[in-house]
Amino acid sequence: MDALKKPHAANSTPLTPIVFLERAATVYANSPSIIYNNLITYSWKQTFHRCLRLASSISHLNISKGDVVSVLAPNIPATYELHFAITMTGAVINTVNTRLDARTISVILHHGESKLVFVDHELTNLVHQAVNMLPDGWTHPRLVLITDDGPTASSGAFIDTYEAMVEKGDPGFKWVRPESDWDPLTLNYTSGTTSSPKGVVHSHRGTFIGAVSSLLEWFIPKQSVYLWTLPMFHGNGWGYVWGMAAFGATNVCLRRFDASIIYDAIHEHGVTHMCGAPVVLNMLSGFAPLRHTVHILTGGAPPPPAVLLRIESLGFEVTHGYGLTETNGISLVCAWKREWDRLSETERARLKARQGVKTLGMTRVDVVDPKSGASVTPDGVTMGEIVLQGACVMLGYLKDAKSTSECIRNGWFYTGDIGVMHADGYLEIKDRSKDIIISGGENVSTVEVESVLYSHPAVNEAAVVGRPDEFWGETPCAFVNLKDDGRKSPVTTAEEIMEFCRSKLPGFMVPKSVIFKEELPKTSTGKIQKNVLREIIKNTGLVIKGRL
Repeated sequence: MDALKKPHAANSTPLTPIVFLERAATVYANSPSIIYNNLITYSWKQTFHRCLRLASSISHLNISKGDVVSVLAPNIPATYELHFAITMTGAVINTVNTRLDARTISVILHHGESKLVFVDHELTNLVHQAVNMLPDGWTHPRLVLITDDGPTASSGAFIDTYEAMVEKGDPGFKWVRPESDWDPLTLNYTSGTTSSPKGVVHSHRGTFIGAVSSLLEWFIPKQSVYLWTLPMFHGNGWGYVWGMAAFGATNVCLRRFDASIIYDAIHEHGVTHMCGAPVVLNMLSGFAPLRHTVHILTGGAPPPPAVLLRIESLGFEVTHGYGLTETNGISLVCAWKREWDRLSETERARLKARQGVKTLGMTRVDVVDPKSGASVTPDGVTMGEIVLQGACVMLGYLKDAKSTSECIRNGWFYTGDIGVMHADGYLEIKDRSKDIIISGGENVSTVEVESVLYSHPAVNEAAVVGRPDEFWGETPCAFVNLKDDGRKSPVTTAEEIMEFCRSKLPGFMVPKSVIFKEELPKTSTGKIQKNVLREIIKNTGLVIKGRL
């Protein structure tokens, strides 16, 4: 048997998600691949040929293996196609958050050494500002203009237009296969809400395994209809950019959306699946029931059970997943058990709010003491840091060996998330390590406090951060956004909110102050920016006094 242990050319071809598109062009050749604005509908065969043409044109710009090509565009067909076209050249795709400011975009382009940037026509001023902020003497990346209405003349700042590059490209282009599983495929930047964004590099192998794993965990049937409400720039759409090609699904693209646009698209196109952060669930929860069931995968922040209850009552079937930019899509999922169907709605929502178990693409998951590395007691109470092992973990941070070594050590990826392990083997996040409040020596999970706040009938959104306290060191401070009817209610006061929490939480976890805001600050992926809330508290200079 020892003689058979060595790999050979027939069984060690590098894994890459590009083959998903190649296969879709055969299996689902005439099935719709992309629908956009009710004006554009492509088949999978057309999408494959468009990507080959575009890859051919990109290669003629002397873009080669390992070069970084950036995309600054919303969820439009071009963004989807570029995921394949760029990587077909051997280059690395870098999808840039469209809601970043020019300074941060400039930092990303400079740090990633982007050679070429595809820019949506609505974002040209932003990219010009970003490019003009690049250091003197730095070679500026070339720009390609994306428009929605076919080839048009580009301005002098752009070398070409997207559709013109598609038209002039070679449909017989031989796409560049990776030489190794570990060749870089994507460069994604973290949100940078507390520091400069880090460049996360993922391999062909990790992306392939992550995409397949995410498809299996969510159980997406072949030729489903997927609505793009999750930004494609967010971890390559949690891996579903690649996954939709693997299963021949129809991608319904939206340039922008709100609750009414989402509902219209669901009913018009027969949408079966979509993804979104809890903020999207909250957005949809005020509408009428659906005409058919829609499966929605949520993640990015622990969804409060109260929100899950509301959204599922409308006909959405929610799956809760967990992942990070560093772990290539969904790493944990609250895998549902049939026996849970017999439980009450409230209990089902509580269980579904847990992050769950490792996906098939991950090797191991644990909750450990961050200092000793020892597993915590699986009692649902003892907190520790969540650590992961598996093929989906990043190669590392670009040009940042220090940060890479800080989070990848002892054979594990340390997530920075604090959680507990329940006796049944299901994991539950309690907080980010930086968000835990230590009040009088007690650890306060802001996620638990927020979950109670969301159960208040007048609360629309809530976030909890620590506030300096003269006696306790710090105490919970709740930022609350009320529903429209709640704003008019004379009983919805700070005292009423605190009393509500007091009836459901231990005393040390009850917010000692409540701040009402019309809107809570969020990142582009729907996460509430607690660093901004901390700055608000810092700027007020108010310190809680006494032993309240």
